[in-house]
Amino acid sequence: MKLTVIGCGYLGATHAACMAELGHEVLGMDCDMDKVAILNSGKAPFHERDLDDLLAKHTASGRLRFTPSYAEAAAFAELHFIGVGTPQQPGEMAYDLTHLFSAVRQLAPRLHKPAVVAVKSTVPVGTAPRIRDLLHSYAPVGDAVEVAWNPEFLRESFAVEDTLTPDRLVLGFDAEHSWAETVLRQCFEQIIEAGTPTIVTDWATAELAKASANAFLATKISFINAMAEVCEASGADVGQLADILGHDARIGRRGMRPGLGFGGGCLPKDLRGFMARAGELGVDQALTILREVDAINSRRRERVVDLAREQCDGDLTGKRITVWGAAFKPDTDDIRDSPALAVAHKLHELGATVTVTDPKALDNARKLHPELDYVDDPIAAVQDADLLLHLTEWAQFSRIDPARLAARAASLKVIDGRGTLTPDIWREACWTFRALGRP
Repeated sequence: MKLTVIGCGYLGATHAACMAELGHEVLGMDCDMDKVAILNSGKAPFHERDLDDLLAKHTASGRLRFTPSYAEAAAFAELHFIGVGTPQQPGEMAYDLTHLFSAVRQLAPRLHKPAVVAVKSTVPVGTAPRIRDLLHSYAPVGDAVEVAWNPEFLRESFAVEDTLTPDRLVLGFDAEHSWAETVLRQCFEQIIEAGTPTIVTDWATAELAKASANAFLATKISFINAMAEVCEASGADVGQLADILGHDARIGRRGMRPGLGFGGGCLPKDLRGFMARAGELGVDQALTILREVDAINSRRRERVVDLAREQCDGDLTGKRITVWGAAFKPDTDDIRDSPALAVAHKLHELGATVTVTDPKALDNARKLHPELDYVDDPIAAVQDADLLLHLTEWAQFSRIDPARLAARAASLKVIDGRGTLTPDIWREACWTFRALGRP
């Protein structure tokens, strides 16, 4: 098939490359000329595992290319995926749909032949009819444009894998959708034939799918972190508690990792956007639990700051603190709502000199937080440190021998905010070791 992907950020660039991998001829469209140039060179303007390989492979073969032109995109294909960002509105909890509606208004007047517009962007439930009305009003072919909803369930650093071998495929349509379903089934034929569970549903259910999934994942993370608060007060071990709970098949261990909490561009935004939309629909009481989920997540960051203050004898002024981690999770350079950087910034505000290291996210962190110091080497970053904080669980951090750090650090104190360091190894190297939710 020939298809386009409108919006080439994390979601769109990955989707475009993966659709080319499935054999389609793909045109990615983005208004950012610099981003288009980078993508056409066979590279991504961000770090995502395996994505550069796919981009290089398919831009070289000619199966994939990128353009800044809506007119070129509209003329190229009859299937158009939209994957533009829907961030949280500044100062509010709701989604900002400015980019989505702008993309629809730009694309629609250029649709001179019947088309399917499949939206992947995460939105508040009830958005699909508005997209349909805009397309039918602005498109020269009117109601010959059909709207489908195809939510994404990507995990950053696993986005390629999750696109090519998803754990489910959701296709949302209105009552008159026969052609749109045929087109999307053809697009995802290899994925469907591989046995991927495929749920065909209505617009509203498909719109709710992504935000509901993220709200549940956030709840699971915050639940175990609430248990971590109880464990700290009682002397129990939250890591072992999570293992005990995880053996129950109804609960499961995946995603239930106690620590600093969640961040990134999806879970916090979708949790708050979900609550905002529930309020608009008059059912906000049904989601009261999610307010506490958000509050627990914020408390984890405050708890790390409190532990740092305790380890520095109650006063952070003039203390040298090293933070291992800037990205919100390992194997990405994404720093959106990064818990690690939130803690680092707060420690700086309280008078500490904070040095941050990260394998991939330092350039992005420097732009957002120029007040912090940055060092590429995690071992060199510990030089003269009064305290070490482990706040993003990169595998290379866990492999560092703490004995190598002893001669560099001013004080052998470490706080493991992610629960992936081995306490016995650090204590044997004479470090004072603290971790969230553990004795």
